[in-house]
Amino acid sequence: MRIAHDAGHSDVYLGVGEVPRYRARGDMQGTEWPVTHAEVFQGWLQEILTPQQIDGFNRDKEFDGSHAFPFVRVRINLMDSLRGPAMVLRLIPQTILTMEQLHLPSVLQSLAARPKGLILVTGPTGSGKSTTLAAMIDWINRNEARHILTIEDPVEFVHESRKSLIRHREVGSHTLKFHNALRAALREDPDVILVGEIRDQETLSTALEAAQTGHLVFGTLHTNSAVKTVERVLGMYPPEEQESVRRSLSKSLLGVIAQGLIKTTDGKRAAYHDILINTDACKDYIQRGALDEVEEIMERSGFDGMVTTNQSLLALVEADRIDGDQAVAVSLKPNELAQALRGRS
Repeated sequence: MRIAHDAGHSDVYLGVGEVPRYRARGDMQGTEWPVTHAEVFQGWLQEILTPQQIDGFNRDKEFDGSHAFPFVRVRINLMDSLRGPAMVLRLIPQTILTMEQLHLPSVLQSLAARPKGLILVTGPTGSGKSTTLAAMIDWINRNEARHILTIEDPVEFVHESRKSLIRHREVGSHTLKFHNALRAALREDPDVILVGEIRDQETLSTALEAAQTGHLVFGTLHTNSAVKTVERVLGMYPPEEQESVRRSLSKSLLGVIAQGLIKTTDGKRAAYHDILINTDACKDYIQRGALDEVEEIMERSGFDGMVTTNQSLLALVEADRIDGDQAVAVSLKPNELAQALRGRS
């Protein structure tokens, strides 16, 4: 873990019968360490988990949690497999980067300054969602006098109270169930609630209720575009509830920030975005379920802070930070982007 931390790697992969590996700037990297034996792996578990957590893993064959080394905090996913137990440890930086340091679009700061509503930060695993959320929470913490409550499974970035008061709750350690903590949060006088991943209809309904009753709510989903996120949210409900959910979402949603990471020409990684800001026109289309119209609005509403994935990727190509082939490979509409790139050359 020390080697991974000092080298700036994002993940460590350990498992019985396997050589330890790292993920370095998105790529898997082998090591010279020997194959891990069962006794060694059990020793590692005893170093980072409590006896109760180990018993829980032996019973359930899976475990999610976190551990704080003196030099870095890690998120742990533990699983059983054909060769034996294995785990992935995601390193969580102790220093929380600001929105300026991350070069995030300025509209994210405008969203963080809003007093109430729902903000969704989405993207696949490893897309930097947690880092972006941490930067937005950090901005509130430094600039606004608010009560911030986070409910996570597990807690990732740890914030110190600054201008705001901030409290972290971890499912399994500080509350038995995610939904119980979210429901209780409505009685704990928070101004801002970070709910982590929205996994089910029950959590989403409570998050919408919180946003409608004067709270600023942040959540994440594993969707790769802003419009797909709205579709996914609506899809959590049966057809007979769709109309009322569309109405509720159109009133509560502030914006969707879908994010991905792409390798740059200098070997680092840059974020690209698909951002929907819920303007009056978008509210009307969401309420009517005309989501194709929302996508068209995004393409021509840069002045509102909106951007499509292709526009974001094209800007990175024009800045010579990524090459065109890479951009097309990750685009949601590759033919459209390829045509735009041909027109540019």
